[in-house]
Amino acid sequence: MKNRYAYLVAALCALQVGCTAVPGSSSGQVQELPATSLRPVGRFQVNNDQGLELISSAVHFGFSFEGTQAQVVTSLPDPNGHSYLQYELDGVYQKRIRIDGPQDTLVITAPSPGKHTVWIYKTTEAHSGPVVIRKVIGPKVAALKPASQPLIEFIGNSITCGAAADPSEVPCGTGEYHDQHNAYMAYGPRVARAVKAEFILSSVSGYGAYRNWNSNGPTLPEVYEKVDFQDKNPQRWDFSQFSPQIVSIALGTNDFSDGDGKTPRLPFDSATFVQAYIGFVKNVKAKYPKAQIALLSSPMMNGPKKQTLENCLSAIKAQVDAAFPAAKPVALHFFKPMRATGCTGHPNVEEHGVMAAELEPFFKKLL
Repeated sequence: MKNRYAYLVAALCALQVGCTAVPGSSSGQVQELPATSLRPVGRFQVNNDQGLELISSAVHFGFSFEGTQAQVVTSLPDPNGHSYLQYELDGVYQKRIRIDGPQDTLVITAPSPGKHTVWIYKTTEAHSGPVVIRKVIGPKVAALKPASQPLIEFIGNSITCGAAADPSEVPCGTGEYHDQHNAYMAYGPRVARAVKAEFILSSVSGYGAYRNWNSNGPTLPEVYEKVDFQDKNPQRWDFSQFSPQIVSIALGTNDFSDGDGKTPRLPFDSATFVQAYIGFVKNVKAKYPKAQIALLSSPMMNGPKKQTLENCLSAIKAQVDAAFPAAKPVALHFFKPMRATGCTGHPNVEEHGVMAAELEPFFKKLL
């Protein structure tokens, strides 16, 4: 009878703040942590209902709890939609969790009692829509402060998002586009973890520096200042939220694309690409005057396209360095060509690991 009563009290705690279980019960002190108390890293906003909207790929927050179980209450703006979160428990990556509809609950179960730490990551990208965190429920639950580490912002396209990388649950060619996203396992977060840095992903599938995969825009530079990278949203991101030590930019794959074969597509224009890219780098430097800029090529390119992209990036570096003689010189990294085997020709989870291993010494040197 005592256990049943303790369970009932714990259940009621989901409906109110600061509820305490009966003394001596196995459930301990069950509390609610409002979403506004969380400290996310990445793009986010608090909505009118005081829900925390996780926006960008791999935006993450942490909390601790004592006992064996905690719950993260979520919702989606689209009542018929779905998205994904993924999480670490005590520093060990666990799995992706599908989030459905107007309310869902991610249950975190620890293998043993005691104090545990959890970091929750948004798996999908901004254009898939936000995942809203309502509250966290658990014994002695408390928000975690992000580690005092250097911060790297990774700007890019679908590769940077970790798009089409993980068909382990939903096979390629089935489901929806974001069903194969895995931002946690994308090259950027993996590099950051390897060099003991924090990270932010500012990336949109299909976008380029002066044109997109099969359209002329809006391009990544044109939506970068929008809070959710959506061109029609008047709300802008507050760049004072974070101060990255390094800003890594990996654009060009989509500018070089031949398109979908239906939309008219002009030949690649090197001069337009270079000028658009330089303008974007200058804008980034205006946001983060002290940040080191790093330009990455594309592992998806080979032959003449690869060489042209590398020539363009070298020209961009030269002009930016000349314009900012007192700043750290722009760093360049040219990827080794890769034959990607993920969905729709993207790198899969294992191939993101190859990219991260290639980049690790490059970023270590910059740090």
